[in-house]
Amino acid sequence: MGGVDVPLMLYFLFWYVGNYYYNITNKLALKAAGGSAGFPMTISALQLAVGALYGIFLWLAPDARAKPTVTFDDIIKMLPVAFCFMGAHSASVFALSAGAVSFGQIVKAAEPAFAAVLSQFVYNKPVSKAKWLCLPVIIGGVILASVKELDFAVSALISACIANLFAAFKGNENKKLMETEGLKDRMGSVGNQFALTTILGFLMSIPLVLLREGSKLGQFAEMFKTNPAISTNLIASGLWFYGYNELATMTLKKTGAVTQSVANTAKRVIVIVGVAIVLGESLDPMKLLGCAIGIGGVFVYSIIDQLLAKKA
Repeated sequence: MGGVDVPLMLYFLFWYVGNYYYNITNKLALKAAGGSAGFPMTISALQLAVGALYGIFLWLAPDARAKPTVTFDDIIKMLPVAFCFMGAHSASVFALSAGAVSFGQIVKAAEPAFAAVLSQFVYNKPVSKAKWLCLPVIIGGVILASVKELDFAVSALISACIANLFAAFKGNENKKLMETEGLKDRMGSVGNQFALTTILGFLMSIPLVLLREGSKLGQFAEMFKTNPAISTNLIASGLWFYGYNELATMTLKKTGAVTQSVANTAKRVIVIVGVAIVLGESLDPMKLLGCAIGIGGVFVYSIIDQLLAKKA
């Protein structure tokens, strides 16, 4: 039995802590700016801007991080991933502005259902029968959790589903991108890949901000200057979002598929329950049961192929 991998344990810890605090600061910033009727698109874009500035700072700071040596052609190839990343983030922020954080997270836990459908029918990568059998359990859990949700909003449900769709597309597009010859070496590190994706995602979100909330940006600027609940939580949520995503990528690179599944499952439970307690959201027994069934289904979905392969 080898020694405990302390750096990996710390990665997990900070990934969880970052995700937890991101969800809280994000919700507080959205609430202070008027919820779903306020500025969800502006806030989601500025969170990416904070991350983009942090990524650029690390390239400029002495001895912090080597700059990537990507070509213009590489950047063009990264656009689909960056667009899906921006779409998933914006839709998530909108979902969390329209309803309870815990509810949004439960719906987002159903992402494998979207990934399975896309893999099978869009990317022509068949999904095993065992995995298909897990999907009704996942969807059933989400429906059960929705039934007793006091803060239920159709817009939150639809936005979280759109976020899932973008996230599933991003996963598949990222696999295609990383098959590009020499791209990994030109990027230099996982951190650089995430920084480039964030910068491109931010630039792509600007037209959406102008389209949806452009007419009231002056009002937002005034609120940002005068209301510390918006400015502080927005900057904090941007940094937490960037930090926990980069840590998650580093953690998942160091672990196997089953560990990743356990880690993601545990993270969701901690965030759903922890955030609900801090923000005073409803934790009805039916909602918790639905949450347990849905997340349990996601966990089984993630590991079922490995389990069956071992038995064979």
